[in-house]
Amino acid sequence: MKSYYIYTYGCQMNIADSERLAHQLESVGYAPTEDVNSADLILLNTCAVRELAETKVYSRIGELKHLKAKNKNLIIGITGCMAQKNQAEMFKKAPHIDIVLGTHNIQHINEMIVEVQRTHKHQINVDMDNTVLQELVAKPNGTFFASVPIMNGCNKFCTYCIVPHVRGREISRPVEAIVKEVTELGAKGFKEITLLGQNVNSYGLDFKDGTDFGTLITTLDGIPGIERVRYMTSHPQDMTKSMIDALGASSNVVTQLHLPIQSGSNDILKKMNRHYTVEHYKELLEYCRKTIKDIVVTTDIIVGFPGESDDDFEQTLQLLKDVRFDMAYTFSYSKRSGTPAATMDAQVDEEVKRVRLQQLMDIQNEISLEINKTMEGKTYDIIVEGPSSKDENMWFGRTSGSKMVLFPKDESLKIGDTVIAYIDKAQTWVCYGTIVK
Repeated sequence: MKSYYIYTYGCQMNIADSERLAHQLESVGYAPTEDVNSADLILLNTCAVRELAETKVYSRIGELKHLKAKNKNLIIGITGCMAQKNQAEMFKKAPHIDIVLGTHNIQHINEMIVEVQRTHKHQINVDMDNTVLQELVAKPNGTFFASVPIMNGCNKFCTYCIVPHVRGREISRPVEAIVKEVTELGAKGFKEITLLGQNVNSYGLDFKDGTDFGTLITTLDGIPGIERVRYMTSHPQDMTKSMIDALGASSNVVTQLHLPIQSGSNDILKKMNRHYTVEHYKELLEYCRKTIKDIVVTTDIIVGFPGESDDDFEQTLQLLKDVRFDMAYTFSYSKRSGTPAATMDAQVDEEVKRVRLQQLMDIQNEISLEINKTMEGKTYDIIVEGPSSKDENMWFGRTSGSKMVLFPKDESLKIGDTVIAYIDKAQTWVCYGTIVK
């Protein structure tokens, strides 16, 4: 039996694509291996969001060259956003790879493998068809959780982002197909699913029949076996009060809302082409907090975007203090070739970006700790995920709001169990608790 190994880089959408690639490979007789050196097929499912991500992939491709020299029948394929972006240029940089497969074509992986074996020539398929979203079966890697893509692509064209160029325009899966997949996952014992899309709030808009993300959330409510429904990522532009109402009314949607703001300055948001204002964002968040009980709000923020002045940055710091996110994923702006922001005037000095990022993180860490401290002395439902990577005697699980809770290993528990945890101590990134029997 031939074996395969998949490297997965980047976002959860790429993880979901790798699960669909794995199912296709195993349907024709390939078996997974944990030893890349013995694999007959190696796939690199790549990310192109940052230049650094591409550099890491090319470095990995170079490391694999010696395996090709030892095994002439080894097939190496590049899939994902980097393959879509660079296309045939990848063969010029790394002639030892065999397949370049774009983001809209992972359903063709098996036939391309056959063509490599038959012709011993490079194979490429990077055509983009924004009229059809292929229904592909996945092989979930999780024991109790699974990802369910609900759409692909993005129409937003933020000036710093490459995604619309490599994922194409927004196209949604039918509600019925998503319900069918989630129902099957529930029947197989999966109790937590994550709905995936570049912007889940845009779901269904391409149907032009009134279907939207709120419709989907309502339809998924109460599916047997499914305890938690997560979703990412949301975009403030397309979020509506009716969607928020659906989230608040659902019996299984989690309390975590990840709603990227990116900047606290309206001038910078305009340069980013984000199509909302700070005032609109705050209004949305206020309605969310009124509607969704015990909501946990996380966000993304970029510092040092071209043209960001000291005043713009101070507005972002003030936003943190006003809104008080549970957690913020903070990034220093880096140029991405092919995006408008990369050629904008007034690029911010790297040292200035470094200092601003540290200031931002310092303030957010204080806020995160203060919010987490309010959890002490309270109980929360968590789903057991397994041993901590740092201490096998400590296990962990997550609350509905995705707060991590560490607790002493208990032999009576198994991965996937839903238990009650009493929070003894809270820190910035993690809480320590005791399982309530």
